[in-house]
Amino acid sequence: MRTIAIVAGGDSSEYEISVKSAKEVLALISSKYDARLIMIRGNAWYWEDPKGRRFSVDKNDFSLNTDDRKIRFDAVFIAIHGTPGENGLLQGYFDMMQIPYTSCSAFCSALTFNKQACKLYLKDYGIPMAENVLFRRETMPDPDAIISRTGLPCFVKPNDSGSSFGVSKVKSRNELPAAIEAAFRESREVMVEAFMNGREIACGVARIKGKTLVLPLTEIISMNEFFDYEAKYTSGKSKELTPADLPGELTNRIQELSSEVYDILGCKGIVRVDFIVVNSNPFFLEINTVPGMTMESIIPKQAKAAGIDLGELYSMVIEDLF
Repeated sequence: MRTIAIVAGGDSSEYEISVKSAKEVLALISSKYDARLIMIRGNAWYWEDPKGRRFSVDKNDFSLNTDDRKIRFDAVFIAIHGTPGENGLLQGYFDMMQIPYTSCSAFCSALTFNKQACKLYLKDYGIPMAENVLFRRETMPDPDAIISRTGLPCFVKPNDSGSSFGVSKVKSRNELPAAIEAAFRESREVMVEAFMNGREIACGVARIKGKTLVLPLTEIISMNEFFDYEAKYTSGKSKELTPADLPGELTNRIQELSSEVYDILGCKGIVRVDFIVVNSNPFFLEINTVPGMTMESIIPKQAKAAGIDLGELYSMVIEDLF
């Protein structure tokens, strides 16, 4: 039986969601693997046994010394949303340890976690997307200069965070400074993006044994102003329709675009690609290389709609590492 570490936690605002994702993955794969939940928070890396005792991970070789033996892991299932599990830091560490892992490479993770860098990279391949402005505090342009590029309303986002933390929809010039400050609390870079009045669509993609698996589409309908953190994780605050009620031709186009984005970026494992569809034209929003894996998350719902057992999907991704 293979020994699998499921890493969870991390150092971002998505800590709690990560832990919940990891626990659900653990429950689904524990019958097939000797799987252990490894918590990572700053310098504290540990496994907690059923008695509540904590055993520290030896970072020299990512091993675990328990009472009776030294555990070495055959592979790592990365379930950390945000830093250090989604931005390439852990991936680089596991590359040095020569331990295979389920998510994208260090380069791909770093590139996709930086929304602006990812957009610039994909723009050269003709992937359609909204107009945006990126700045740091020391280079922050005048509000009028921002609005002249993006128009109103617009979205203000941290350039490198997830779960919509620090994201605001701005309808007037007066709202812009407070929204920018909220984004700066999550990141040292802020992106202001033109608002597109359309339907938000998400598509899960994975590659297993050289074959691309494109999952059914999900339409996200928020009861809030937009699909913010509350709408994502509070029951009744959003509706997610899977499969999305779209014409067949448009569905195929979005799935093809998602697969194309996956290939261009050189992704690995399971990712989710998000779009806004305006007048039957899909525009790329962002890509999540460690998407949520809780029962409320989109990927599990898409797998169910496709008739794919979720535990089997995770097992296939793990087995693809060997």
